[in-house]
Amino acid sequence: MSNDIAKAVEILKQGGLVAFPTETVYGLGADARNAQAVQKIFAAKGRPSTNPLIVHISDIPTAQWFAKWPVEAQRLAQKFWPGPLTLILPKSHRIVADVTAGKQTVGLRAPDHPLALELLHRFNGPVAAPSANRSTRVSPTTAQHVRDELGDAVDLILDGGPCSVGIESTVLDLTAEFPTILRPGAISAREIESLVGIVRIRTDTIDPATPASSPGQHAVHYSPRAATYRFDAADLARVQNLSQQHKDSVILAISPQPGGLQMPNNSADYARILYATLRNLDSRNIPTIFIQMPPDTPEWLAIRDRLLRATRPLPADLV
Repeated sequence: MSNDIAKAVEILKQGGLVAFPTETVYGLGADARNAQAVQKIFAAKGRPSTNPLIVHISDIPTAQWFAKWPVEAQRLAQKFWPGPLTLILPKSHRIVADVTAGKQTVGLRAPDHPLALELLHRFNGPVAAPSANRSTRVSPTTAQHVRDELGDAVDLILDGGPCSVGIESTVLDLTAEFPTILRPGAISAREIESLVGIVRIRTDTIDPATPASSPGQHAVHYSPRAATYRFDAADLARVQNLSQQHKDSVILAISPQPGGLQMPNNSADYARILYATLRNLDSRNIPTIFIQMPPDTPEWLAIRDRLLRATRPLPADLV
C-alpha cells in the first residue's frame, strides 16, 4: 500500500490496475480508453461483463470530453461534484465498449477525495473503477480491505484512510424520459429534484445475463460470506431466540440488543460503518448474521437498498 501518486499514474498509463480511495468506497481503477486494461478489472473481480463500470473523472470539462452534456448534467455537477453522484449520459467513442457492457451510455462522476482527485488530475484521463472487491461481495472502505480481498491482483493500492461516506454513489440516469435513480446513495431524490424536477426511482433488479445501465442493479450484491438474514422489528423476539440457537450468530440492530451489535440510528453514520462491520464479522468467521431493517423512510432508502441485496429474507421455517 502506498501514497505514491506518480507511480499510480504510470501504472494506469501502462494498462495496470490501481486501487484508490474515494469518499464512498475504494475503487479498482484502469484506463477507461484501454480495453485490455479494463478487462483486467473484470478478471480481478470475477465480474460479469454485463455489469458496467463507473468512470471517474476530475472535473466538469473532462466529463464533457467523454459524454454528451445536457443542461441538467451541468446543474447537477455544479452542485454535487466532486461528490457521491454518478450521472448516466450518452457516451463518447473515447470510452471503450468494455466499460459500458456494450451500451451507448456511460456513468461519470468526480469523487470527493483529495487523493483520488490528485490521481485523476495527474493522470489526465478517465479511470473506470468499480468497487475494489470480488463481485457480489462487501465493498471495501479501507486500503486493508482491498489487500485482504484482492491481494496481488492489484498493481498498487493507494491508502487514503477510511471512506467518509461508506456506501456507493447515487446513480442518476439522465438518458431516460425522466431523470431516474438507478441506485440510491447519499444524494437524495429530493436534492436532485430541486435542480431538475420530477425524479423517478427504479427498484427492479436486472438479470446478470442482461447488460445493465448501472452497477448495483443485480439482486445479489454487497454480500458477506456468512448466512445473512434481514428482519423487521416485529420479528425481533423470534430472532433473539434464533440467535441463542445459532452458535456465534450476531444481531445487528439500531436498538440495543443483549449480545448484539448496536448500529447508529442516523443513516449517514450507519452507512459509514456498515461495510466495515460486515467485513469484521466475516473476518471473525461469524456463521450467521441477523440484520434488523431500518425505517422505510427516504433518508434510509440507500441503506435499505444495500441490505435487501446483501441479505436474504428470514424464512418461516428457520430453526
